[in-house]
Parts: sequence; structure tokens; C-alpha cells
Amino acid sequence: MTAAAHPRTLAQKVWDDHVVVPGTDGQPDLIYIDLHLLHEVTSPQAFEGLRLAGRTLRRVDQTIATEDHNTPTLAIDRPIAEPTSRTQIETLRRNAEEFGVRIHSLGDREQGIVHVVGPQLGLTMPGITVVCGDSHTSTHGAFGAIGFGIGTSEVEHVMATQTLPLKPFKTMAINVEGTLRPGVTAKDIILAVIAKIGTGGGQGYILEYRGSAIRALSMEGRMTICNMSIEAGARAGMV
Repeated sequence: MTAAAHPRTLAQKVWDDHVVVPGTDGQPDLIYIDLHLLHEVTSPQAFEGLRLAGRTLRRVDQTIATEDHNTPTLAIDRPIAEPTSRTQIETLRRNAEEFGVRIHSLGDREQGIVHVVGPQLGLTMPGITVVCGDSHTSTHGAFGAIGFGIGTSEVEHVMATQTLPLKPFKTMAINVEGTLRPGVTAKDIILAVIAKIGTGGGQGYILEYRGSAIRALSMEGRMTICNMSIEAGARAGMV
């Protein structure tokens, strides 16, 4: 069947471009991952799994770590007071050094929120797949990428193989037309969408946002909308 006879959405095109082995008989596709973002909370067990299995990272050049979940916003030059947070940060630093992973630690000018580091460093690009052990990885969809959160066992799988076995997500178009009135922001748009479809309305879907109101948004506004797709229960959001 030709592409014209079987049109695809943006999400479907990106997905199809990343299928390494297509699933058959109800089995998942094997999807290639272009960018893997790590932080201190969901990576320790994954690194330990690699260590116990005697494995290295498949694509260390496509893996980047930053400290962002359990980090202070003040006095970052001092030792972290909270014991669990301090242990997680120290563990990430040791693991990054052992496995050769690029890391942006506290005090590094490029350290920051994991969902922002990728875009600000020019690593998040249209048409790529991005994963991280955090549900709000959907933020990267603002750049025309498929970004979604994964669990710790999946983090280890990507570390070892740079792939994930997944069944294709469903897609849902969200059309937002018109001009926003003064004081109305991207967050108001996504809250209105969630109110319309419900907090579980997007389960199993990639929400694809389109329409004149979406096109008029800044990149920061688009990031906000894709980020909060998770609050609608979706796996990802895209513009």
C-alpha cells in the first residue's frame, strides 16, 4: 500500500523510522532510541544491573546525565544535607565516571532540569526518539520528537542495547484554534484540554497538538503543553 493510500501522523512517521525489528503476531516492535537522558533517581539500579551482568553502555555518545531531582536550589557549593539525596547524587557521579557517561553536575553551567538540558544543549531535535526515567520526558515533543518516560528496568535495557521493545502508541489529534486573550497562557490551554478529555483520556496515546493557537506559541509554551500531556494520562505529546 502506498503512503498516499495510507497516510500517517507525525508520531507514526517518527516511530516507523525507528523500528529496528517490527513486531509480528502481537509482539512489540523493537525501537531504536536516539537520546537517553539520565538523572540520579532512576539510574542507580540500572547501572548496577549493567555492572552485575558485565555489560557496558551500548552508545555512551547518545547518553547524558544531569543532577536535577534531589538537588538544592540554594547553597549548591555546600554538601547536600539530606542523606538520601546526597547518596543519590554521589552515586550518579561515580556511575557516570565508571561508565564514561557525560554528566552535568551541580555548579556546571549546563546543569539543570533534565527535560530542559536536552533542548538547551541542542541534543533534542525533530524526528528523534528520546527517553528518560521520568514521565515528563514528553516535554521533548515540543521539538517534533517522540519523548516518553521509562522505568528503571527499561533504563537498563536502553543502556545495554540502545533499543526498547514497545507496541506502537495510539495517536490523538488535539486541535486548538483561535487567538489567546491577554493573560491566557500555554498552561491554560493544556489545563482546558485535560478538563475536556479527562485525566485518563490520553492513556496509551501520543497527543499531537495542532491548530492556529498552537502554531502561535513560543517553544517554551509548546514545551509546557507537551510536558503536561502526562497529566492527561498520555504517554507523550508532540507538536
